[in-house]
Amino acid sequence: MKTRILKVAVLLPFWISGLLATAQTPVYPDEKEPLEQRVEDALSRMTLKEKINIIHAQSKFSAPGVPRLGIPELWCTDGPMGVRPEVLWDEWEQAEWTNDSCTAFPALSCLAATWNPDMALLYGKSIGEEARFRNKNVLLGPGINIYRTPLCGRNFEYMGEDPYLTSNMAVPYIQGVQSNGVAVCVKHFALNNNEINRHTSNPIVDDRTLYEIYLPGFKAAATEGKAWSFMGGYNLFRGEHASYNPILMNQILKGEWQWDGAVISDWGAVHNTRMAVTGGLDMEFGSWTDGLTEGASNAYDNYWLANPYLKGIQDGIYTEKELNDKVRRVLRLTFRTAMNSKKPWGSMVSDEHKVACRKIGEEGVVLLQNNTGILPIDLSKVRRIAVIGENAIKMMTVGGGSSSLKAKYEITPLDGLKKRIGNQAEIIYARGYVGDTAGEFNGVKTGQNLQDNRSAEELKAEAIRVAKNADVVLFIGGLNKSEHQDCEGTDRETMELPYNQNELIMELFKANENLFVVNISGTGVAMPWKDQVHSILQAWYLGSETGNTLASVLLGDVNPSGKLPYTYYSSLDQCGAHKLGEYPGHKGIDALGNEVFDIPYNEGIFVGYRFIDKNRLKPTFPFGHGLSYTTFEYGKAEADRKIMEKNEKLVITVPVTNTGSRAGAEVIQLYIRDLKSSLPRPVKELKGFCKVVLQPNETKQVSFTITAEELAYFDDAKHQWVAEPGKFEALVAASSADIRTKVSFELK
Repeated sequence: MKTRILKVAVLLPFWISGLLATAQTPVYPDEKEPLEQRVEDALSRMTLKEKINIIHAQSKFSAPGVPRLGIPELWCTDGPMGVRPEVLWDEWEQAEWTNDSCTAFPALSCLAATWNPDMALLYGKSIGEEARFRNKNVLLGPGINIYRTPLCGRNFEYMGEDPYLTSNMAVPYIQGVQSNGVAVCVKHFALNNNEINRHTSNPIVDDRTLYEIYLPGFKAAATEGKAWSFMGGYNLFRGEHASYNPILMNQILKGEWQWDGAVISDWGAVHNTRMAVTGGLDMEFGSWTDGLTEGASNAYDNYWLANPYLKGIQDGIYTEKELNDKVRRVLRLTFRTAMNSKKPWGSMVSDEHKVACRKIGEEGVVLLQNNTGILPIDLSKVRRIAVIGENAIKMMTVGGGSSSLKAKYEITPLDGLKKRIGNQAEIIYARGYVGDTAGEFNGVKTGQNLQDNRSAEELKAEAIRVAKNADVVLFIGGLNKSEHQDCEGTDRETMELPYNQNELIMELFKANENLFVVNISGTGVAMPWKDQVHSILQAWYLGSETGNTLASVLLGDVNPSGKLPYTYYSSLDQCGAHKLGEYPGHKGIDALGNEVFDIPYNEGIFVGYRFIDKNRLKPTFPFGHGLSYTTFEYGKAEADRKIMEKNEKLVITVPVTNTGSRAGAEVIQLYIRDLKSSLPRPVKELKGFCKVVLQPNETKQVSFTITAEELAYFDDAKHQWVAEPGKFEALVAASSADIRTKVSFELK
């Protein structure tokens, strides 16, 4: 005890002198003053060197602020499905803290599958609370790039193929996060649609396709969600890197959309000082990711927007005009987050977050097929259940790239089933195949030992034997987060399931026809066995509550209500990016003469179900598809008028009735068809959706409001949106391939 008192006594004078020094620093206008006044006041007090310092990193995930003025550091953290564990100051390896475990929330592909903006708001609020509790200022997410190809390794981080669905799910997520005084960093702006060659991909996209398909989600994030920061992509656009692309950043984001936030580079996405200065980038992170272990004593000072920029200003190559704009944006970001005294305290792995994780997962699970009604499992009729597949026991929160997490806990599907079923039935497990036995990423370990030295034939023989002796067989397989599956940095090489799972599923069906499949993945897979199995569940990566979530759906405690946020292709030929495009591109040259991969987006606006409709194809499962344990009947759609003026609103109503025996939720989808247009248009486009909960025999009136905005297309010759007068149809549907009722109207 005496030693501790002595230490305090020795340090006390230094502590007091620190307080005195702080008291002498300039005082900013009170937070009650307008934000812009505070920004200009801070800017006026900063030296040139301080301005340069504030726009680049000082460590893997932080920028230094301005200590002399009391402007704190700005700390980022990876998302968007959980708060990344602490890493060492200048390394990717873990800092080995014991208090940085998080709640792992479901993948964003699962969130999109809820088709419920309320779930997006809950998701954002919950993950924002965890980031706030950890004192993070910027959450690097959400990812809202469009699914252009089912092979993209990062699809599980995104929200599907449709810009309208993505927009309406991204906005409440953003609002939920930022309600905690934590900024989102919307990524990856823009056209980050593949991971292969991601640093050198150069999408070749016309303006109409850009504005109609790939920009709406980002525009909604900027103008409706009021996102405080954006992240540029690794890819190029029209020969220049996205993180400082003058068209994307200056012309569109900061110009047309009048956005006032800060653009943050992806880690290592900057390659040139001049373009970074003039192309709209505000903060540079990660260009030299081992700066304190190799080279200069502080390599962060040698970033493109650090000393080279400073010297360029001192030498008269650049003026401070662009620099001041960057600093203003970083200051806004700092005042909204690190210097926001009114933000809540946050919380970590709370009971509320566990409930939120499970609720989002339960609403996102999609019942793809249930031919004989084998689901939900009736324990009064089942004595023995065979559970087969590696994904039944494999933890999935570790791996996949920057979204990898150190979860406080993760309940596997097998454990969740055992907990829920108890002694009501016997569960027998067989692995069936060995896939990825790794359980480590950047020093985070699951603690699982999945090593299995048995041969593939031995594993298959055991699985078949177990299946033959069961009343029902539950196969839990799919993808995982290893390379060339659902993983940052690599794309999938095929749509087929890995580890010979297709063959195993077919053999299991021969052994026991009471077979149903749970596919865990973040994107679509080929299902050559679709017609041989009775029930199929799309389960996604469900986070900490995976096992509990799946058990509640499989046993009928929860009625599934998820709908696919993308088309489930039967083959790559059904995807326009592969049928018409040149994935992953051919060699070309960028603006500086470097070799890149040009990727022509030859399918144009016909992405996903738009391509399916145009070519009258039948996918494995269509966009918007999802079944329930109950049934729904749609009445006749009616419009409140037949003729609509351009400045008017049209209201479409339709009655929906639960005709089954249990409560359930249905997603009613509204598509618009332009019957005659001067430009080619998709057969139909999603322009509204509504999720309603109905008790048995209950009917609710569902309404959709249509404005001229929902009827418009982008005229790239005029560079403006055009709502062309003419006749339209409003199609009310249960999926893009299941139109239940329609009504015609005319735009004057």
